[in-house]
Parts: sequence; structure tokens; C-alpha cells
Amino acid sequence: MRFQNPVFEPVFADPTVLRTDEGVFYAYATQDDWGDGQGSRLVPVIKSVDFIHWEYVGNAFQHKPDWKTKGGIWAPDIVKVGGRYHLYYSFSTWGDPNPGIGLAVADHPAGPFEDKGKLFLSDEINVPNSIDPYYLEDNGKKFLFWGSYNNGENQGTYGVQLSDDGTFVPDPARKIKVAAGDFEAVVIHKKGQYYYFIGSKGSCCDGENSSYHLRVGRSKNLFGPYMDEMGNDLRERGAGTLLLKGDSRFAGPGHNSRLFQDKNKTDWMLYHAILKSNPRLKSGANRRVLMLGKVLWKNGWPYLETGTPITESSSKPRF
Repeated sequence: MRFQNPVFEPVFADPTVLRTDEGVFYAYATQDDWGDGQGSRLVPVIKSVDFIHWEYVGNAFQHKPDWKTKGGIWAPDIVKVGGRYHLYYSFSTWGDPNPGIGLAVADHPAGPFEDKGKLFLSDEINVPNSIDPYYLEDNGKKFLFWGSYNNGENQGTYGVQLSDDGTFVPDPARKIKVAAGDFEAVVIHKKGQYYYFIGSKGSCCDGENSSYHLRVGRSKNLFGPYMDEMGNDLRERGAGTLLLKGDSRFAGPGHNSRLFQDKNKTDWMLYHAILKSNPRLKSGANRRVLMLGKVLWKNGWPYLETGTPITESSSKPRF
């Protein structure tokens, strides 16, 4: 049995996904206008039972949050916390001097989600370009990691402990830097004795010329230091072991989801990429389609089959 990429079109950028107790997957993406006359979808939601065939079910938000005057809802992260569904999200414009991260909650993964407002703005947390949230629980504690491209003094990906209910940051001053500002879209995956930091580098949104790609480092501690295979610290710019890059067919693969293990103990993840043969929507926006990748492991490091996006696989997930 095989699957073919893309697994969802026309666009599904910056995917995040969860699996319910009933075994249904729900995925969420950055706000986009699909060019079908339905306007800009405020965090589109799709669902699947096999991680391959996806069905659009609606939008997470009925109305855009109002704690910022301008911006789109980007790069959400979905998790179940205390019996409810938490959607951490970015609120930003291109080149925004003060983007921030907010939280919305729902009783069902399809929504509707109720906005709970901001967790913080960039100038409040003292981290420039504070977007791309990623939630993680470890040893009974809740954490938020975030950060995006920047060259400023405090640039980088950071982590901080959340409140017991995951709704606010009790002590923003206790944030810890884990990667430099040439990374964004962090995912941290625990396997064995290591935490694996997977992040995106390059340009996400230059159509067929996008240079987005994935790099990885690992650490035995949640807050690092994360090192690549060559021993370079991810807190220094230029570090990271290559995990996935574009090829002649696809540009800019990156911003991956969490990893999910199937019945065969094989790890899978979603990410987006741009078909070079069809790189933009009618609006001119980047047509970042949803892709599925199989994550393999060798000598304690992850890799993806060919190291580039695949069009067709000889195997598929078995959930």
C-alpha cells in the first residue's frame, strides 16, 4: 500500500496535528485565502483517520482575536490540556515589530475555539519576533517554546514554564534560550535519552525559490544545550544537522508537525512544501501544500527517506 504527496491541497501551511482518544487526527494551519471565494480561513481545520486522506471541517476561529489591531493568525499549535483543547497561536504581520502569542480553547477539536487573549507580546517577553509557539509537557510540568528569525541581541528560540493549567506565563524572566535566531518553528521530540530539536531555516515564502529546510540537534536536557552531529551548539548561528531540503520538484519543505508513531513503531510527521510547477495561489500567496514524511532513525539521529520530499512512498502509516 502506498500514499502520494501532497496529502492535502491547495494550501495548508505550518501544520500542527493531534490525535484524539478515538484515533481521529485533527490538523490546523496558518490563516490563508484558498482562492475559492470563501475568503481568508481563520486557522483551517482538517481531519483524518489514516493520516493520509484529509477532510476540511471548518475554521478554528469564527472571528479574529482583537488583542492586536493588525495581523494574521499564523503557525498554531494544538494540544489537549486538562480535558480541553488548547490552540496556541501567533498573531503577526510580515515585518511586525511586535508580534505576539495567544491562546484559544475548545471542548472539541473541531471547535468552536474561544479566544483567551494574549500570552505575551514580543516587547513584553523581550524576545524579538515572538511567534511559532510549541507546547510540551515534561516531568509533570508544562512549557512553551517559541521564536523566529531575527538578528537582534535577544534573538532566538526560547522556552519558559507555563502555569499549571497552561494558560499563562507566571515568570517570563525565567525564559531560557535554546537556539539561535536563524531557526524558527521549533518542534521538540523526546526519544530514548534524548530530546530532539527540529527547526526550520531559510525562506519560507519565495514561491519556487523558497529555501526553507529542516535541521536538527539533540540534548539529554530539555533546555539544552542542543548540539548537531558535528558538535555545534544550536545557540550559535549556522548550526544544525540537515534533515530535509527541497529538490527539483518541491521548494521550501519545512515547519513540521509533531511526530506520531504508528502500529509498526514507525514515526511520521506532516510538513508543508511548495510545488515548483504550481507555486502560488491566485492571490499571489505561496501555495504551501501539506506533505507527509516518514521519519527513520540511525545511530541516534532522525532522517527522512531520501532527505527530500517524496511524491510517492512504498509504505504508508498504519494507525
